[in-house]
Amino acid sequence: MFPPAGPHPAPSPLTWPRRCLLQAGATGLLGLAGPRAWGVGESSMSPTPRARSVVFLYQFGGPSHVDTFDMKPQAPDGIRSLYSPIATSLPGVEICDRLPETARVLDKVTLVRTVHHAMKNHNSAAYQALTGRAPTVDDIRLRDTIELFPAYGSVVDRLAPNTDGMPTFVAYPHVLRDGAITPGQHASFLGKNHDPLLITEDPNRDDFRLPELSLPSSLSLDRLQNRRSLQQLINRQTEGQAGAAPTTDLQPYYDRVLAMLQSPRVRAAFDLSAENAATREKYGRTTYGQGCLLARRLVEAGVKFVNVYFSSNIGGQSTTTGGWDTHGFNNTRQYPILDAWHLPLTDHTLPVFLNDLDERGLLDSTLVVWMGEFGRTPRLNANISRDHWPQCYTVLLAGGGVKRGYVHGRSDKTGALPDRDPVPLEDLAATMFSLLGIDPSTELSDRLNRPLPAAAGRVVTGLLA
Repeated sequence: MFPPAGPHPAPSPLTWPRRCLLQAGATGLLGLAGPRAWGVGESSMSPTPRARSVVFLYQFGGPSHVDTFDMKPQAPDGIRSLYSPIATSLPGVEICDRLPETARVLDKVTLVRTVHHAMKNHNSAAYQALTGRAPTVDDIRLRDTIELFPAYGSVVDRLAPNTDGMPTFVAYPHVLRDGAITPGQHASFLGKNHDPLLITEDPNRDDFRLPELSLPSSLSLDRLQNRRSLQQLINRQTEGQAGAAPTTDLQPYYDRVLAMLQSPRVRAAFDLSAENAATREKYGRTTYGQGCLLARRLVEAGVKFVNVYFSSNIGGQSTTTGGWDTHGFNNTRQYPILDAWHLPLTDHTLPVFLNDLDERGLLDSTLVVWMGEFGRTPRLNANISRDHWPQCYTVLLAGGGVKRGYVHGRSDKTGALPDRDPVPLEDLAATMFSLLGIDPSTELSDRLNRPLPAAAGRVVTGLLA
């Protein structure tokens, strides 16, 4: 019933995009509804869904809340941000002056300023951010195994999958790593058939396409109509893969794979060339900008959960790429990557994305989540930098049933700890599932057949519109 014990090795990002759709269909990279091999306790009181989709904009490295969305201009030197606050479209609320376009759309947004947890290392904190579950150990070397909890989108695919031929869960354009592969990016004990459709091609490339839709040159679609040919192909491709789902129970997958191969909707959703040049330029010709444009196309087509990764890594000393970790820039009194890359890229992309969703009538049904694994210390360290700080930080939410123009919670005078309405990270996970119509208490069974709730927290009702 369960896959073999041991680690769940992540395929190389160089090989994942070049495998054909059939392998993805067999091993679950498509996030399609698969056989119900793992137990689940269905809830009799499922909440009314307010969102049809979630776009999870993950900011690997940990953005500083006191330098972005929770500034403390009255704090003393050494704590106060090196940037200045500016007014926003939400009366009485100020954010960083390097985010002027974002300031104009804050009336569409909820800022949750009191998110907290206990993980201080990137991989363990990122795992918790990507799954809503704390690991048993706070270790930068946290090993990615199938004993750990699945990604949010994999839980959605398990409990509320698409049944119309569209993938449920899509992730791109990176495999996250901080040394080792960061846990929390796949289906873990739920089985590979609930893994995301992972795309590691750059959506900013002019020739971007979905390579998983390409058939082997030796195999025509007519030949695939023969079920035995399809089955043999999938068996050959999955042979020897650790944790691969047994093909004996995948008969329903064969029909779904064929439907995907022939689906104009799937091909069209990933076809960024269908967007006019002005729209592509509006989002910005960057990997992240085009990734957000692709997310809009995917939710339009019915994909339920989309992970868009800002960067593949936490960051280093480059000012043109990398995540939100600023430790590489010491003794500068400034963080050059924030000025040159993080803040301008965010300010160009996030407001355009939110406005586009809103103008198309998609924001009310699409929950946008902008967050990292933690915030940054209010106090600057000896190297004039900020360290990891999970005790209190800000998450931005928009659409999908949350309030517009709202600030939830208040941090203390330095941004160090919640002062009012603290929000454990587990509660955000529960709220997200509830907005999708999934009862957070719905039970999943792990590899030892132990019942575990989909989310360990409680719904934050104060966030709901």
